[in-house]
Amino acid sequence: MGVTTDKYIFQALDAYPYNLEETIESLNYALSYDEKNAVALCLMGRLYAEQLGNYEMAKTYYERALAEDMHAVNIYPKYINVLLWNEDYAVAEKVIDFALTVKGTDKAVLYFKKAILFEKKKAYKAALSCLKTAKIHTYNAHFMSDLDTEKSRIKDKMPKKKKKKKKKKSSSKKKKKK
Repeated sequence: MGVTTDKYIFQALDAYPYNLEETIESLNYALSYDEKNAVALCLMGRLYAEQLGNYEMAKTYYERALAEDMHAVNIYPKYINVLLWNEDYAVAEKVIDFALTVKGTDKAVLYFKKAILFEKKKAYKAALSCLKTAKIHTYNAHFMSDLDTEKSRIKDKMPKKKKKKKKKKSSSKKKKKK
């Protein structure tokens, strides 16, 4: 049964996102052979989130996928995206913190997601700190330049510090002479 399930999963992955009809058909076949397959459940979650905008249904599929295989490291970033899009910030933070403990997860991406979470919460200094940590964990020049772009964007959102006006020296000298 595993070979048949994998065949349909590969067909679904190959078709997504360009041929949604074939994707859904292949996913339905895959899930009919193995309703607990984490990869198929994850792709179904992506379909609901990215194509249909149904975040609640997407969350259900991601949760089922992680319940079946919490070491499926490719699920975490996609699930976190859905949580951020749905403004489930407390859950997103818990998932990120847990995912950072899972061996094999892309720590740079997870810290980047954490930076987005803090940015959405308007905690800009914490967001910049997470970007700095993400940069330490990245081994991809393109992703590193993306982090620099994000850093610049977040800095632009930070409230500007007001400069204090300096008192005129001449007026203070006149007061001392009197």
